[in-house]
Amino acid sequence: MKNRPARIIAALSGLALATTVAATAPAHAAPPVADGPITVAAAPLDDPFFDYDGATPLEEVAPGTVLKTRTIPYSIQGLNLPLKAHQILYRTRNTLGDAVANVTTVVRPSLSLRRDARVVSYQSFYDSLNPADQPSAAIAGGQGLGPAIANVETLLIKPLLLAGYTINIPDTEGQTANFAAGPEYGYTTLDSLKALPDAPATKVDDDDPIGLIGYSGGAIASEWAAELAPTYAPEVADDLVGTAIGGVLVHPGKNLRYVEGSSIWAGVAPMALVGIGRAFEVDFDPYLSARGQEIFAEMQDASITEVLGAYAGLTWADLVKPEFADPYSVPEFVDVANQLIMGTGGTPTSPMFIGQGTGGALEGTPAGGPDIGKGDGVMIAGDVRTLARQYCDAGVRVKYSEYALSHFTSIATWLPEAYAWLLARFGPFSAPSNCGSIAPGNTLAPLAHADR
Repeated sequence: MKNRPARIIAALSGLALATTVAATAPAHAAPPVADGPITVAAAPLDDPFFDYDGATPLEEVAPGTVLKTRTIPYSIQGLNLPLKAHQILYRTRNTLGDAVANVTTVVRPSLSLRRDARVVSYQSFYDSLNPADQPSAAIAGGQGLGPAIANVETLLIKPLLLAGYTINIPDTEGQTANFAAGPEYGYTTLDSLKALPDAPATKVDDDDPIGLIGYSGGAIASEWAAELAPTYAPEVADDLVGTAIGGVLVHPGKNLRYVEGSSIWAGVAPMALVGIGRAFEVDFDPYLSARGQEIFAEMQDASITEVLGAYAGLTWADLVKPEFADPYSVPEFVDVANQLIMGTGGTPTSPMFIGQGTGGALEGTPAGGPDIGKGDGVMIAGDVRTLARQYCDAGVRVKYSEYALSHFTSIATWLPEAYAWLLARFGPFSAPSNCGSIAPGNTLAPLAHADR
């Protein structure tokens, strides 16, 4: 069981390569040639394209400004496809509000009969603490299990390309791979969309419609982008037609309690702690036990492919000194976790489709206590229902679906439903809503500090 997720990802990566080549390569296709010179280093992130070298301090550059562009062949595990990828280095911000550069990749359909672009921003579930695993690096020739996640997702964007949609794929975690830092995912996504009209190769105009979609880690980015858009990027909010998400991390502080001790997902808890510690510049080391320090050191550049199933049975108590056995006794954790609760950054102004599994026992995670209940193995269904109801009460048209499946197995049911719902939002019909039938969920109240 320990290595099964990694084997599945590796196999799907090969399938992604084969099916994408078959779908995009014409008979007797010549080797792909990109527009302009290609200067991709042996290790993608070593390429100077990823570094901002402008004369103007980045802090003085407006968010969403295009800093560099290039066009390269779309690559899977280092093998170039007959498909072009337009990459944009743009200005955004990190969790603390500092100005940083980030990259998004835009893939245009080979054939489109429309004069305007219809943009689907696909937020990846690459889930990694290593920037080398981000979509821009994977598409630029990255190899290995970490980049293979973005390679697998080629299978997921292929139907959209064939249907004539322009696909935007941002590096949602930023160039320092701040895993699980939800608001930062939202900022990077929104600023990537601001940048598209100013990069001529994308052929995207200011008023072209935009849909957001993402599962798991991609749902973190899509949801936070939707809720932050009205205040942070109103020009993007005006163009959003809808957001489709599944496997949703609503209240990370509670999810830690849900996954601890599980057989597959337990290692995601320390992985998230490393990510949010990095994002918020919080040092958890004073609280860690010797084993916790060892695990944190192992995870500094870990991918989800290395973590799933590798820390079966791990609990919070294993990570910390005995006096901090209650996670809510660590004030930095409580303060940071409360800033990651979805719905605290604003309210979306466009419709939402939300899908969530409840069969977590299939992946070795039993249902939790009364304030947790069932989940899909890593995400808590009751929290997701409450978020959906919260948005319903605010006037958002929400379609909510629940599956008696696990996090992995829900994807096959969620994806076709999500695509059908999202693509319909580009048409003239209003979004369906089942707000009146969504069952009550859990409280999303902030965590309270525990007295030691």
